[in-house]
Amino acid sequence: MIAHAEPVEAKPRGLRRAWGGLIGAITFLTIIPIPATASRQERFDLGDTLAWFPLVGAAIGAFAGGLRVACQPLFGRGPSTAIAMVGLVVISGALHQDALADTADGLGVRGDRARRLAAMRDSATGAFGVLALIGWALLLFSTLESLTAIHALRALIAACAAGRLAALLHAAGAPPARQDGLGAGLRITPMRAAIGALIALVVTVAAAGLPGGLVSAGACGVVSGVSAVLARRTLGGSTGDTIGAAVAVTEVAVCLALLVTWH
Repeated sequence: MIAHAEPVEAKPRGLRRAWGGLIGAITFLTIIPIPATASRQERFDLGDTLAWFPLVGAAIGAFAGGLRVACQPLFGRGPSTAIAMVGLVVISGALHQDALADTADGLGVRGDRARRLAAMRDSATGAFGVLALIGWALLLFSTLESLTAIHALRALIAACAAGRLAALLHAAGAPPARQDGLGAGLRITPMRAAIGALIALVVTVAAAGLPGGLVSAGACGVVSGVSAVLARRTLGGSTGDTIGAAVAVTEVAVCLALLVTWH
């Protein structure tokens, strides 16, 4: 009886899981409040959200880029770029910037893997973390400020979509360094990675054009691969912080690559 019932329920359950995964991705990657009626779905694990990461990332980039477009007539390039960056950080709850700082602090520690992992869990931000955040902000600001408002919007959409794909690729390329935490909870299957990669490619090509989309994909692949190798060698694998750091670095790398491509 159970075997006969499963095909009938498979489609509704699949749709509910897909919808729940999208809601979960929005909840996880942003500070956007989700109404109770929208989030009252069948329970799902974090894995259900993964394929939606690039799409939610594109929406985050569109929000930040929209701020640049809306504010530039009033304030000019510099201030409107700063406002867009603030919007980018705020809408994501500074999730990836905090991860970048923690990762930099961990990599800056002299000692074995255990000491590095312990430093990354310390809530205080050290000198390496501060320097990493300053470098991220300066690079992203100077790159976006060099672009027109429309190009900045397109670059942010592509960069944020590619950045969230980098999270999947980084986690797939480096096993969890700990038995607990976010890194251990991300189960990247080939199907989830393939769907996420397809969504990211479509979004980046639509936003940045075919050459820009391919360049964005290349930058994402390079950052994901290098960061995964670095995490394995220095930490023994990935953590939630290294995954978030890969997102932040990819955002800058894609914007820099698009600046070169468009000029």
